[in-house]
Amino acid sequence: MSAIIDFLNTIFWGYVLIYGLLAVGVFFTLRLGFLQFAHFPEMFRAVLGTGESDKSGITPFQALCTSLASRVGTGNLAGVAVALYLGGPGAIFWMWMVALVGMATAYSESTLAQLYKVKNAEGQYRGGPAFYLARGLGVPWAGAIFSVCLILSFGLIFNAVQANSIADAMQGAYGVPKVAVGLAVAAVSGIVIFGGIRQIARVAEIIVPFMAAAYLLLALFVVVVNFSEVPGIIGSIIGSAFGFQEAAGGVTGGVMAAMMNGVKRGLFSNEAGMGSAPNIAAVATPDPHHPSSQGLVQALGVFIDTILICTATAIMILLSGVLDPGNGVTGTQLTQDALSAQVGGFGDDFIAIAILFFAFTSIIGNYSYAENAMTFLGFGGKGPLSVLRVAVLAMVVWGAMQSVATVFNAADASMGLMATINLIAIVLLSGTVAKLTKDYFAQKKEGKVPRFHAANYPELAGHIDEKIWSETDPG
Repeated sequence: MSAIIDFLNTIFWGYVLIYGLLAVGVFFTLRLGFLQFAHFPEMFRAVLGTGESDKSGITPFQALCTSLASRVGTGNLAGVAVALYLGGPGAIFWMWMVALVGMATAYSESTLAQLYKVKNAEGQYRGGPAFYLARGLGVPWAGAIFSVCLILSFGLIFNAVQANSIADAMQGAYGVPKVAVGLAVAAVSGIVIFGGIRQIARVAEIIVPFMAAAYLLLALFVVVVNFSEVPGIIGSIIGSAFGFQEAAGGVTGGVMAAMMNGVKRGLFSNEAGMGSAPNIAAVATPDPHHPSSQGLVQALGVFIDTILICTATAIMILLSGVLDPGNGVTGTQLTQDALSAQVGGFGDDFIAIAILFFAFTSIIGNYSYAENAMTFLGFGGKGPLSVLRVAVLAMVVWGAMQSVATVFNAADASMGLMATINLIAIVLLSGTVAKLTKDYFAQKKEGKVPRFHAANYPELAGHIDEKIWSETDPG
């Protein structure tokens, strides 16, 4: 079984997704007229909205914070350190590049998730790739496969991995037994997830801005203290990316090591094209009331995750001078060493607390995706969702105590399959994305607040819930 999983991961992550995610990002960047650059300010306006709301959905800001809760995890601390260790400073440049094109992909998948969303039995919005696979492309079986993969990877196994990171950090920093950490994290997570997606959104909109701001402020402090060295660091990042100077370390060294590690880190971190964030994007009430506005919100999420938070980690490591491929120190330990070199013993404590917050919010964010998948599969009632929630909490406790390497490989294969299905779907539906985008910005140009008018899309009749998109208050 391990050999099969390793083979699938080699195919998905060595070939299909590394090149597929990049190619799709470039495709949408070109097809949408470099939307992520030309309309960057509109992303902030879409997050803030105009005050329109309804009782069926969460706010755009809550959707952004919930997607960031899942995106911003331990990978932003440990994963960036690994990319630097293996690929040198140039890896950061390629991480930036994959994020910039990934913003167009994130926009497209979340726009589609909004368009094809439905209401569940309680009158709450639900949607995501499974829904646009079924309603947009007429392949519900593909939606079912996607949903099962999403529940296994994001709902269960990745949450065990996040719990393992918290337990390691708390035991290493304060000597707390792992089982105690697992039980405590499960208890707090249970309070949140048993309240459903609305409760998750309320918690995320408080914790996520706080943790992101604290982390970025510390990084800013490090930059200010070492300001004279910053131009040299930027030069090192660009130089290593293009081979003007040798990449620090690396299995193969040079440009390819920088490119591959930067691309992988960027893709794993921001999740653009993976089909995960669209699940919470669909739950939002878009403001303005047009599918594209929520796509713009989630494009901003990619920017915050990679261009801001991952870069903050990279800059702190590079400015510290502790990066040394010869000593074998990488991952979370490298990030801790880098911060300790800048701010003393406070650095270890800060990283331990950051891991706690980053990983905890990932757990509740990941669960919210799985709840959408359960709705698609027809198990959105209280009973099945309670079973899922108990299973999630059990995985948190188990993950805190156990090495999760084997199941993590299985989750990678599961995520690889769902991402491949999602990429094919959004490319096939790219014409709809392009039409929605043109419509949104045409209305903006006319001085109007963009609204979706189903009558202008006769080809979508019978495929979308026109009541949701009616002129009256959808709630």
